[in-house]
Amino acid sequence: MSVLSKRAQTYSNELDAYVNQERAVIDLQNSIGKLQFEKSIELVLFRNHLVDCSITDILRLHRYAGDVVGKPVSVFDCADLAREILNMNLAPSKIDIGKLANEWLLERENQDSMRSFLDSKLGQFTSTDGDNIEPRDVVLYGFGRIGRLAARELIKQAGKGQQLRLRGIVARGLDEKTLAKRASLFENDSVHGRFAGTIEVDVPNSCLIINGQRVQFISSSDPSTIDYTEYGIENALLIDNTGIYKDKEALSQHLSAKGISKVILTAPGAGIPNIVYGINHKELDLDGTDIFSAASCTTNAISPVLKVIHDKMGIDKGHIETIHAYTNDQNLLDNMHKGPRRGRSAAINMVITSTGAGKAVTKVIPALANKLSANAVRVPTPNGSLAIMHLQLDRTTTVEEVQGIMKDAALGGDLVNQIFYSINNELVSNDIIGNECCSVFDSPATIVGPDNKSIVLYVWYDNEFGYTKQVIRLAKYVAKVRRNIYY
Repeated sequence: MSVLSKRAQTYSNELDAYVNQERAVIDLQNSIGKLQFEKSIELVLFRNHLVDCSITDILRLHRYAGDVVGKPVSVFDCADLAREILNMNLAPSKIDIGKLANEWLLERENQDSMRSFLDSKLGQFTSTDGDNIEPRDVVLYGFGRIGRLAARELIKQAGKGQQLRLRGIVARGLDEKTLAKRASLFENDSVHGRFAGTIEVDVPNSCLIINGQRVQFISSSDPSTIDYTEYGIENALLIDNTGIYKDKEALSQHLSAKGISKVILTAPGAGIPNIVYGINHKELDLDGTDIFSAASCTTNAISPVLKVIHDKMGIDKGHIETIHAYTNDQNLLDNMHKGPRRGRSAAINMVITSTGAGKAVTKVIPALANKLSANAVRVPTPNGSLAIMHLQLDRTTTVEEVQGIMKDAALGGDLVNQIFYSINNELVSNDIIGNECCSVFDSPATIVGPDNKSIVLYVWYDNEFGYTKQVIRLAKYVAKVRRNIYY
């Protein structure tokens, strides 16, 4: 065979192999949809959602999974496993098909069949009559950056075995023009793109109908006087994202309203538990506590990495510098502002400012009390932030050990939803927008100093979406609607 013929044959073989992978993805997508809609079972691939993903997206996720795990994760195995799971009688669950595929690759020779393998892994999820989850009503108090993203996430889950259902949104101004503007802001986002769904404005009833789900808009400046039961909202979880009410006394006004039983604040709070889901949420007294804080986006970003490093190697002291996207608190152009430096134009300046994240971490990880300092620099980008952590360890280490510890934490254990292990040498801030993890660990950027005890870690975070996902995780936990999880 000539060289040209060999090249043509190679081209044909490689193309055929890729097309076969695309066929396997279509098979996998079919099972993903049926499991989601018919059985309330969600399949993810190393934490990444697969519903509404394109064929290319799913193949890209398989490639990433193979690179990070160090062994190939076969799309054909994933398709076969998903088809077999469809035949099982499982309770509502969230299952990492990538983890299963990797385990199947390692264990298949010792298994009688794929079904027996799945029974050994998922047998404890067998469905019984009492396994159906009763969705919990949610009210969003405020409809700003976090509120709109939270609404998108809640709406996306509706009708697919949802655990939380968005019933109401409290915002000032409900005339026809204002409601239309709020609908437009929800549908079109300059950072996160267009909402992948349908939206209708029902002006007479002050509602938005989003993907067939009717969401009531309520206008009020006094949270204690609202009667949510008038709108059929009962025993609801309220998520306050206004930034106005920040302590227990102020937030307690929500509990005076009819129809509200629990409150979550999307900011650090005084006199209430500050929670980073994945780290200290299990310490909560869910029955004896009614108001919770989801801490800040920066606290959620740095706490998972700090916990892993401290647990494995011990942190003697450290400083955290946050390179943070500008926020609505700053001025677009130079103008008066009560805070130092924040009056200068956010769009054309780097602005040194303070952050309470270093102190806030100690509420989540008490062992780090008096060990950390922190500061922040606001930079001219609308979203996507970076925490640079200079840490002095209790013992010596290497770059390889630090990377290995973080990789293990990202792939297994209690923080797989929080830590994304990036191996991308070209990673920049725009690349992490939309990442569902609150901490994106930049492994190639890891530095270990000459003394082998001082390290520098770079942790990216989508300070809007990544944080919102943490809020939703905490909301599901507080509302007691968590599904079975296999990660």
